Amino acid sequence: MASAAVRGELLCSICLSTYTDPVMLRCGHNFCRVCIHRVLDTQDEAGVYSCPECREESQERPALMRNLALRNIIESFLITPPTQTEAEIFCTYCVDSPVPAAKSCLMCEASLCEKHLRVHSKSAEHVLCEPSANLEDRKCSVHKKILEYYCTEDAACICVTCSLAGEHRGHQVEMLDEASEKKKERLRNVLQKLTTRREETEDRVRSLEERKRKAQENASGEAERVTALCRDIRRQLDDLEKRVLSEISRREKEESLSLSALMKNLEIQKDELSRKMRHMEELCNMTDPLTVLQEPDTGDLCDPEDTGGHDGGDGVTGGHDGDGPDVAVISYILHTLCDIVTDIRRGIYVGGPADILLDVNTASNYIHISDDQKTATGTRENQKRPETAERFQIYQVMSRRGFSSGRHYWDVDGSRLGRWRVGMCYPSIDRRGQQSCIGYNNKSWCLWRYNNLYSVIHDSKVIPLPHIISSNRFRICLDYGAGRLSFYELCDPIRHLHTFTASFTEPLHAVLQVDELFLGLIDITNSLRICS
Repeated sequence: MASAAVRGELLCSICLSTYTDPVMLRCGHNFCRVCIHRVLDTQDEAGVYSCPECREESQERPALMRNLALRNIIESFLITPPTQTEAEIFCTYCVDSPVPAAKSCLMCEASLCEKHLRVHSKSAEHVLCEPSANLEDRKCSVHKKILEYYCTEDAACICVTCSLAGEHRGHQVEMLDEASEKKKERLRNVLQKLTTRREETEDRVRSLEERKRKAQENASGEAERVTALCRDIRRQLDDLEKRVLSEISRREKEESLSLSALMKNLEIQKDELSRKMRHMEELCNMTDPLTVLQEPDTGDLCDPEDTGGHDGGDGVTGGHDGDGPDVAVISYILHTLCDIVTDIRRGIYVGGPADILLDVNTASNYIHISDDQKTATGTRENQKRPETAERFQIYQVMSRRGFSSGRHYWDVDGSRLGRWRVGMCYPSIDRRGQQSCIGYNNKSWCLWRYNNLYSVIHDSKVIPLPHIISSNRFRICLDYGAGRLSFYELCDPIRHLHTFTASFTEPLHAVLQVDELFLGLIDITNSLRICS
């Protein structure tokens, strides 16, 4: 009865089987790890988690704690299954009423209570053991003698006769206790190895579960960002549609009013012309020459210059003051949206950032490079690095790594004050003179901040950006094969600033330019940091 009660306590309430890798919730209830994970997964969508036993709820997915004590109990219970207890073995000689046996005699093949044990033979042939119901199994089936030895060659328990005159004669034999201890030791070693392997397997399962959780979190985050981006695209399209329709309606009203006024003037002129024509016809029909000649000369009344302009001189020349809606604005917005969608397809939100480290050997002596080779800061103090052909003389530094294929991106944090440039360049860029400044040659492309205004520059062509930029973090995306270099503002949602297109002929390196900032008597740190 006690054994059955213990076994009942070792059953998982979900699968109704003995616990496998038991874990415990905060409320104290235990479950199989796989079972409770399955239950919690079904509760993910609801966002509320509850214990299957007591229904205690929590808003966050509960942490699972391994119950090592319960696991050890289960292992011991499974390795040593319940057997008959002493109370279930009764004395062979107490026939009137069952009396629990204290010992069993292998020679007599009988179980003895305390009373009969006192009068039992004490000779060596009578071997006593713990009460057992299967005494016959402890004797040799051939010689009916007690099994005392173990034949290591045949892996069999044998009696003394088997070892001396039977089929095991001459074999290597051991006492049962000694052979049993050796086998237990081997089993313990195997058990230890299996335990280690199981723990390693559990660790791998936990690692995979963590990877799965992170993958789900990353997917959820990417989905939210793409949703926000698409929402922003729809908003921009709606705004564009409203502006264009409003402009078309405004121009239609203006043109309609102008044409209505013109038509009214022309009707007045037409009536006046009709009146003059009738008068002239009357003069033409008169027979008295004197009367005709004495009438005022009205020939100038039909001069085309006085008709109000039959050639369109109506004050609304052509009916338009332009070529319809602002095509340039519409084209720019659509191009921006196209760039955003293209970059999404190309995986701008997929994968990690490129590992960018600054090359101190290219850094100007008036730029300080941080120990982690991620930050460049303008300084008035000469760093006294050796002058080499690859070192910039102006406030610039290039990355150690170059990209000659594939798609890559990296982020940079810029100072709120001062002026700086960030972009990419060929390694063959000049290192001296004004022509080495990024953007002012055909070997570099950059984003430029100056007086809180932003522009993009390539080959000395400056393109001011119309956006109001509030973020200090920017993303540079390179699609080398497609010949595209794009700049983004990392706001929420991410905003496209500009895309350069070119047929790249050399590896591209990241390049930073930071000027030392000096306001009056105050030095202000001006720096750029590459974000890992």
